[in-house]
Amino acid sequence: MSFPNLSAIAVRERSITLFFLILSVLAGVIAFTSMGRAEDPAFTVRAMSVQAIWPGATTQQLQDQVVDKLEKSIQEVEYVYRLDTTIRPGFASIIIEFQEYSPAEMVDELFYEVRKRMIDEQRTLPAGVIGPIVLDDFNDVYFSLIAVTGGPTESALPMRELTRETERIRDRLQRVPGVHKALVLAERAERVYVEFDPAGLVNLGVNPQDIFAAIQQQNEVTPAGRIETRGPRLYIRVDSVLENPEELAQVPIPTANGVVPLGDVATIRRGYEDPPSYFVRSRGDDALLLGVVMQAGFNGQELGANLAEFIAAETQQIPAGVQLEVLTNQSDAINKAVGLFQIKFLMAVAVVMLVSIIAIGFRAGLIVGLAVPLTLGITFLVMLLMGINLDRITLGALILSLGLLVDDAIISVEMMLVKIHEGWESTKAAAHAWTVTAAPMLFGTLVTIAGFFPIGFAQSGVGEYAGNIFWVTGIALIVSWLVAVIFVPYLGVRLIGNSKPSRGGHDDGEGAYNSRLYQRLRRTVQWCVVHRKKVVLGTVGLLVLSGVGMATLVQKQFFPSSDRTEVLVSVYMPQGTAIAETDAVVRRLESFINQQEQVKSLASYVGGGPPRFFISLAPEPQDPAFAKVVAVMEDQVSRDALMAALEQEVAAGQYPEARVRVYRLLYGPPVNWPITFRILGPDMDQLRDIGHQVRDLMAVHPNTHNSHLEWDEKTPIYQLDIDHSALQLQGLTPTLLADQLQLLLEGAPISAMYEDIRSVSITVRGREAGQALTPQRFKSLEVLNNRGEKVSLAQLATLQIAYEEPVIRRYNRDNYLNVIADIRGAQPNTVTAELWDEMAEIRENLPVEYRIEIGGSVEQSSRGEGSLQKLQPVMVALMLIFIMLQMRSFSGTFMVFATAPLGLIGAVLALLVFNQPFGFVALLGLTGLAGILMRNTLILTQQVSDNLKDGMETSGAVVEAAVQRARPVILTALAAMLAFVPLTQDSFWGPLAYVLIGGVGVGTVITLLFVPALYALWYRIRE
Repeated sequence: MSFPNLSAIAVRERSITLFFLILSVLAGVIAFTSMGRAEDPAFTVRAMSVQAIWPGATTQQLQDQVVDKLEKSIQEVEYVYRLDTTIRPGFASIIIEFQEYSPAEMVDELFYEVRKRMIDEQRTLPAGVIGPIVLDDFNDVYFSLIAVTGGPTESALPMRELTRETERIRDRLQRVPGVHKALVLAERAERVYVEFDPAGLVNLGVNPQDIFAAIQQQNEVTPAGRIETRGPRLYIRVDSVLENPEELAQVPIPTANGVVPLGDVATIRRGYEDPPSYFVRSRGDDALLLGVVMQAGFNGQELGANLAEFIAAETQQIPAGVQLEVLTNQSDAINKAVGLFQIKFLMAVAVVMLVSIIAIGFRAGLIVGLAVPLTLGITFLVMLLMGINLDRITLGALILSLGLLVDDAIISVEMMLVKIHEGWESTKAAAHAWTVTAAPMLFGTLVTIAGFFPIGFAQSGVGEYAGNIFWVTGIALIVSWLVAVIFVPYLGVRLIGNSKPSRGGHDDGEGAYNSRLYQRLRRTVQWCVVHRKKVVLGTVGLLVLSGVGMATLVQKQFFPSSDRTEVLVSVYMPQGTAIAETDAVVRRLESFINQQEQVKSLASYVGGGPPRFFISLAPEPQDPAFAKVVAVMEDQVSRDALMAALEQEVAAGQYPEARVRVYRLLYGPPVNWPITFRILGPDMDQLRDIGHQVRDLMAVHPNTHNSHLEWDEKTPIYQLDIDHSALQLQGLTPTLLADQLQLLLEGAPISAMYEDIRSVSITVRGREAGQALTPQRFKSLEVLNNRGEKVSLAQLATLQIAYEEPVIRRYNRDNYLNVIADIRGAQPNTVTAELWDEMAEIRENLPVEYRIEIGGSVEQSSRGEGSLQKLQPVMVALMLIFIMLQMRSFSGTFMVFATAPLGLIGAVLALLVFNQPFGFVALLGLTGLAGILMRNTLILTQQVSDNLKDGMETSGAVVEAAVQRARPVILTALAAMLAFVPLTQDSFWGPLAYVLIGGVGVGTVITLLFVPALYALWYRIRE
């Protein structure tokens, strides 16, 4: 049973066809305006973290007594890929990353399994350990970050009032349409400090333990019973909870002379965590952040407008001095991307129409031009029904499709024109176009779509992120085929009718294929067929040279740099540096950046990195020796100017105490440093020695800079060698001594004050806590013995300065050290490969149990590419199936498939000429190119078969097939190449555009000259 001729039906039932044409256009417009818009597609972050706090513990103690137990338990969870552990004195963080092929629907279950195991492990940990604390909210990418400030520091609104006002703004922000979550971020932990003079307490006969006990007893929530009555049950309440510092000051403290209020023996004041662990500034002013998470599937452009309206309204009603500033906003990127698509869409339509009109006449060219928006309209409708949003990936796929979807329309129109020129009636010509071209066009389309199969079904983060390339491109190409066989014939009958083509079309007075241009082409094709061996061998030679050029000359990358306008400045201080010292460097950076022009926003994140405002931004754990400054510029020119100015400042030695890194955002999986070598082994000192060798090798490479060990120096500590006999005589123990020192130097939380929804820690400490101490002053400290008498610390212990590891990093339970670097003038994959070869001698001489692994961009790209390579056999099988269904012969199938890699010739040429790297997006272009070449070969071989059926001799049938296919092939190639030109300026899709421009250009020559020669050689056609 043959498939019904859709073209004949379309031109016969014209009213129905017109109805569906109009309906498709209207539905497409509605769908385009209704679709969700986002900067990037949503995908599952298969990572979580577990933290543990053990105040006073060394890194080694944490590793042995806490971390090792937790890691062993976590590794038993299914799909765990790696554990990346950071251990600092008193604090440990384990980043858990699951396999990329773990099912997205199972991720929550895996998180639950980890959480349950951590609860089970909690009782096995030493006393005093806080946690394990499980964090699994890595999926949130903030659509917008809004800074809330209280004005300049000297006249700023108190942080407590600013926090309350920010919460009120947050509550109103949560009601804005499109907002899924609105969170207050970077809130400073509030404290109530009880500060005392140790000497004064001794004179009063007060022991600090008395203060602890009095506050705790006064501030306990305890049941006081209830009374059962014939009416309601009556609960008895004892008003014993402290609600403010004034009540705390009245807590009675027993002394040698009676009872006195706490306020008489200690100073009570409100404050904040001191020193702070993490804080944010906006343009130099202390700030809180409002983080906005968009509802799934919502229109990001609409949410951006809603937020702008909200901020404008809030500015009119918030208290004087409070200011709102947008730090990051995805709607800017979305507006830019959608606007760019619309411009490129109009340019593509104009190019296609112009080329078509010149080649085949005004009316025929108009039909081809109308086919483009009609195809996209139906594509938008299908995308809306499938829940596919407009984002970076889908917009790129649509732009890619613009260069591919005109082919079917051109083939249909061209075939109609040929038959009309031969005197056929237009409806018959339309039906004939279906008979001759529908099947090869369909199978050619399916072959092209099959090329994108791996990215659509790859079980990895890359597949989940970019998988819609397959679906959107597939939808667009299938729809373009339907438009070509249904609506194009209808439009051809209505617009062309039975009239002969105008000049510029086929009719130039010499017949359809007998013009001088066609005669020259015919002679060229005949020469190629006669000299088939030379042509085939020459083409194969070019393919081999292209392969060598791709392997040796073309730069490699995974994902390109972003075109966003943020400038990121990371500040790395020596491990163990106080946060105040880190902040001092940040303030100097802020001052310099504020002097530059075109700075839209400036935010500093001290003690950690910013919240995740960009999908590829790797979250950084809190560290007092680290800070990040994010400056958003007006445009890319000002961004590059600021980066150059900052790099010049750094090179001039303006920040000698820190390692300052200036960079911009990258697309693709999160990568902190592009060049990373991971050295693993048991001994930390040995890791350093190996790391120094690797660093020295990296430092002399011409394309690396800022080569260094991720951590190097040890941190000095005060080591107390206790005289246990003296300590025992004073009635003390090492634990009691440590408690007193903690109280004097830093303070200890002993209770909490409950205010509205907050629990404010009550911290007792000496009045000089937090102040810098010299070794001499430290020795003069006095502690209390069990009789309440002062004893000099020097009588109890000898003070020595020792050194310990400031941080321990573990990778799947092995100690490791990263050697890292930035790059200039090259791509990460290329530089990494060169360095890997150069360090062969180092690797060969490594001690037993030590090894070096590649990390950074190369590690991430290999994971993503590996997931694609697994599906390439399926892709090849699908292509062979579709080709076989059309060719119906083994020989023909393999001949068509043999043309797939030939696109490499033009692709490599374009990449080398325009100095473009080959990466993930360029690979997509090469895949699409293979489909285009096989599609053209399929249609050409079908034309040969038709010519043979018409009685042509074999050699002539091959030559004439190339001549007959010349115009649609050249026309499609020109339209596609010109349509891709605007895409070359896009940082993400640029390499793909160059691959397709070069590949389609050379592919046209291959289709018209090489394929006839290959056909003649393959089937052994006589000359």
